Amino acid sequence: MNKIPYRSVLAMACVAVLGGCDQKASYQPDQQSGSNPALPRAQRFLVPPMQVPDKAGWKQGQTPTVAPGLKIESIATGLMHPRQLYVLPNDDILVVESNSPGTEPLTTPKQLIAGIVKNQSGKGGKGGNRITLLRKNGTSGQWEKHTFIENLNSPFGVQLIGDSLYVANTDGIVKFPYVTGETEIKTPGVGFTDLPNTINHHWTKSLLASPDGSKLYVGVGSNSNITENGLAVEYRRADILEVDVATGASRIFASGLRNPTGLQWEPTTGKLWAIVNERDEIGADLVPDYMTSVHEGAFYGWPYSYYGQNVDTRVKPQRPDMVAKAIKPDYALGSHVAALGLLMSASNALPAKYQGGAFIGEHGSWDRSPLSGYEVVFVAFKDGTPVGKPQSVVSGFYSKDEKQLFGAPVGLVQDKEGAILVADDVGDTVWRVTAAAK
Repeated sequence: MNKIPYRSVLAMACVAVLGGCDQKASYQPDQQSGSNPALPRAQRFLVPPMQVPDKAGWKQGQTPTVAPGLKIESIATGLMHPRQLYVLPNDDILVVESNSPGTEPLTTPKQLIAGIVKNQSGKGGKGGNRITLLRKNGTSGQWEKHTFIENLNSPFGVQLIGDSLYVANTDGIVKFPYVTGETEIKTPGVGFTDLPNTINHHWTKSLLASPDGSKLYVGVGSNSNITENGLAVEYRRADILEVDVATGASRIFASGLRNPTGLQWEPTTGKLWAIVNERDEIGADLVPDYMTSVHEGAFYGWPYSYYGQNVDTRVKPQRPDMVAKAIKPDYALGSHVAALGLLMSASNALPAKYQGGAFIGEHGSWDRSPLSGYEVVFVAFKDGTPVGKPQSVVSGFYSKDEKQLFGAPVGLVQDKEGAILVADDVGDTVWRVTAAAK
């Protein structure tokens, strides 16, 4: 099949929306961040305007840009769509290489066009369906790369509890035996519990263990933008599930979260927090993605309302009773930034301004002009609550003319030395950010 040029696809999209590509964002990202983001009037499109740069990748010696006082280096390259990172107790780093299983049917011209546009950017690149282990060689200081687990099914979340490693494939959690120091797990995984696995519009399953290891929390995204595939396929979706480690039984812990892609424990309060990707196709300035504390039994609006009780009129039937229950999120991150990675850090090896807060990996917009996201930002916390505006930590993932995409940040972790590691799934690289030498 001939490759359709990216700008031809954009032209097709523009025709479909009768000039929709002229719909530029009216707000700066910082105007739509914080506890009270600006929310303009919703728009309607047959096909939403789309803008994604073409994949260029990183040239030899080229790196992202870091904020003053920081430095960045690559510790692993040549990966296959690295999405998430996890630090083992012996300081080895696990890299989850994955992408969508590609099982969602294409039922509308919009889906076809959007898929082509995203694939041109490299975001649709083939995932390795594996986990790679990185180990820093104590003699050379170089990072060794080992194939740790293979033949997974669109994995995303990973957690170690005792001597058991839990991996969240798109269709269920698999359990592997873990031995400290081993660079490969040869024993086949055992199915631990199933997860929602129809259509897989949102395929990622984020994973977080409770501090005592008795529970696993799983972020399960919706099977649509706003229920256009019907409510039946949304069963146990747009939820955070709580799984009992002893039995594998699960229940809905919180609901109405369209796509909760990152889960963390806030270190000051011990509360569960999540980052959430909000809905699309009602304008470049709607709806802000967000991070929020997650309360047991709470409902956060999807699909009936957004950012609290702002009604989405596209959803049928309307449910004013559910809208009345919707909780407003704690902190907006900006519209369409596509937050996919979350790291809450009480202390680290970066300068003082980056202590006690949250780092967020923003994978970047596909339906906003100018582009938004495509960076790692830091949000300061005070007494367990986010304050101020997001500060850019790592940027430069696309060209200044917004036509070329070098990389896109996803998962984040902190290594034993306090450095921040960033999975870059378009650049197929893991980056390491530290304080610059004085």
